[in-house]
Amino acid sequence: MSEDNPATEAVEISPAEVNAIPNGKGHEVGEEITASARTPPGEDGEKETVANSTENASPHRTENTESNLPESQEFLSAMDDKKTTRFTDFEGKTSFGMSVFNLGNAIMGSGILGLAYAMANTGVILFLVLLTVVAVLSSYSIHLLLKSSGIVGIRAYEQLGYRAFGTPGKMAAGIAITLQNIGAMSSYLYIVKYEFPLVIQAFLKVDKPAGEWYLNGNYLVVIVSVAVILPLALMKQLGYLGYTSGFSLSCMVFFLVSVIYKKFNLPCPFVDFALNGTASVVNVSATDPGGDEDPACIPKMANLNSQTAYTIPILAFAFVCHPEVLPIYTELRNATKKKMQHVANISIAVMYIMYFLAALFGYLTFYGEVEAELLHTYSRVDPYDTLILCVRVAVLTAVTLTVPIVLFPVRRAIQQMMFPNKTFNWPRHIAIAAILITFINLLVIFAPNILGIFGVIGATSAPCLIFIFPAVFYIRIVPKEEEPLRSVPKILAACFAGIGFLFMIMSLSFIIIDWTSGTSKASSGH
Repeated sequence: MSEDNPATEAVEISPAEVNAIPNGKGHEVGEEITASARTPPGEDGEKETVANSTENASPHRTENTESNLPESQEFLSAMDDKKTTRFTDFEGKTSFGMSVFNLGNAIMGSGILGLAYAMANTGVILFLVLLTVVAVLSSYSIHLLLKSSGIVGIRAYEQLGYRAFGTPGKMAAGIAITLQNIGAMSSYLYIVKYEFPLVIQAFLKVDKPAGEWYLNGNYLVVIVSVAVILPLALMKQLGYLGYTSGFSLSCMVFFLVSVIYKKFNLPCPFVDFALNGTASVVNVSATDPGGDEDPACIPKMANLNSQTAYTIPILAFAFVCHPEVLPIYTELRNATKKKMQHVANISIAVMYIMYFLAALFGYLTFYGEVEAELLHTYSRVDPYDTLILCVRVAVLTAVTLTVPIVLFPVRRAIQQMMFPNKTFNWPRHIAIAAILITFINLLVIFAPNILGIFGVIGATSAPCLIFIFPAVFYIRIVPKEEEPLRSVPKILAACFAGIGFLFMIMSLSFIIIDWTSGTSKASSGH
């Protein structure tokens, strides 16, 4: 019955209020109708009546452009029905909360570990400005994707590309999603390879590993992939992963709480464990009242150096969830554009707060000494710190549970590109997942440093998926009758695509300069 609420709310809103809502949020009616045009026949009757009653009950809304266009939109999606039955033929069953968990988990990657380092290289204020800009742009970009998919009644990124530019559009979207998400999965598994052996080693108190198999990262990555990631990746629908996503996010909350706690627990010019015995570390933390005066312990508000180049792609990478938005939208219960935008905004807002707090307290703990991978910096203070070991296990768990979510859109992209007209088929579903996971394992076992992976992929496919594609598809898909090329939304979308291009060129050129000058931490390796 939740569908009836918009109808009753719409009756109560006065015309003045509708006009007072910025950003075209008053266009609920058109959205309702678009949604009803897209829903499977089972729900159709019920939604249709809600949409119509809303329209009849609020005559003052007729000046809204969207509410004048239900026929054309319904006609458009009717043409589509034959092609897209495989996406819209099942009723979404995933609840609002589970969808938020899934999208939040898709956003929250290992990027959070690099954010304190990013803050050390930009300064607190500049970091906050960049993070805010990226978060707002990500939300706007999701709005463009949802609007485009609402007009054509398709909820697949590759199909939007096909609708906008034919096969090249479909291939471009598919390839960008594949590259982006393979990059993301590689960086997650890279963390497993890098961290898991150290955690086991610390728990077992093994000082000098003598080549035991269970301390070999390569074996551990394969074991985790086969035992945890593959079974979850074989689920038929993303919705089932809501529980693991919720657990994954709670692991990250634990990480955040521990980072905040440690800030007040560690001394400021921190003592490197390698140079000092454990006893002196304890003494330093007990005394040292004059630590504040140390120039190394004053946070920089703005800071630019050669490493600043990496922070921009790392931040861009921080909110990429765009390949997952449409699959999650497809499975959302009683899906409307407005409801999915709420899911996206809540997910982005929660991650924004977590990101900022993790970066801030991570940075305020170590200042200029913070490493590209935050947890390693704690190990330098005390490798056997129980809390940090638990945090590392939590981060490993969270990162491992994110891989299946990120794998879904890649499999969908591959199916769209290679088997566009085939219906669901278990052997193919399983084979694609198995091949992808095997390929990523090979990449990780023979891969370069994590920062290099982040930088290059963040600089190429992320701007495409966040900025360029949603904007260009939107300009092509929204009919000229509804929004002429010179209309404000389309001009904004064009500027948005321009930002994406600038962003890509800037990041790539920074990274190339950095590599050629040889100062890069990514190429030198830790």
